[in-house]
This record gives sequence, structure tokens and C-alpha cells, in this order.
Amino acid sequence: MTTDLSADIRSAGLRVTRGRLEVLALLENAPHSDAETIHSLLREADPDVSIQSVHNILSALATAGLVRRIEPAKSAARYERRIGDNHHHVVCTGCGAIEDVDCVVGHAPCLTPSATSGFRIDTAEVTFWGLCSDCAAVPTPSFSGQKTPTTRGVHL
Repeated sequence: MTTDLSADIRSAGLRVTRGRLEVLALLENAPHSDAETIHSLLREADPDVSIQSVHNILSALATAGLVRRIEPAKSAARYERRIGDNHHHVVCTGCGAIEDVDCVVGHAPCLTPSATSGFRIDTAEVTFWGLCSDCAAVPTPSFSGQKTPTTRGVHL
């Protein structure tokens, strides 16, 4: 990965387009973004850009190895420019923030299962879950054993 985004796109065998350049530039500054976030940011400069165009661009960039697609459980796919190394992610269970975590082994696969069922293991996806420092600082209400009444889902 170089800082010359046009060269990166060309070296991956893709045609350089404004959309591809803009998406790569956004991911440089906003890693772990989902397609909706990227679409919203692109629309600030170009209100005519469609969500389908964003999905097509992300798919082409991921297939070409220019971005990495990660899929945390219960979350939309996220994209990042940090490629070519073996790193993992930590996801906040409170707010959904995602950060990179370096692999202590440094090469793939960093985990070896006890049984492979005949598979040749190439890589392992590791996701750590917990609370970020902001969410951990928020006091949680004590649990008294009684459910708190709620109107969520109730139509009055």
C-alpha cells in the first residue's frame, strides 16, 4: 500500500476512477467504515452518488486486494486499507467502535485448531469483544432483579 492511490489502483489491474480514488482516500482517514458511512461521506461532495455504486466500488477494491472486508457479528461489513499484515480487531459491545489489534504471532494463521477436518488452514479471523474506554466509563444501573417497565415497541 502506497500513498499514491492511483498507482495502487493501476497495480491491482483496475482502471483509475474518481469513485475508487474517493473511496480509498476515505478509508485512509476513516478505517473500519461500512458502505452506508462511506456513501454518506461521498454524498457531501457528490449528492448523485448511489449506494449501489459504493457497493460496486468496495467489491472491486476488496477483490483486487486494495481493501480488507471485515464482518463483525451483528454488524454491517466494514472496510479498511490496512492490508498485507496479520492483524485482528477489537469491537466495543457498547458503541460498536472497532480498532486494530496487532497479532502477537505476526504471521497467518496465528491460531491452529486442534482438528482441521482435512482443511488446510490459511488464516484465522480473530475478533476481541469488550467495552471501549468511553463506554466502560459510563456507570451501569444496578440490577435489582426486577424488570424496568419500557414502552419500546408499544404503540399508544
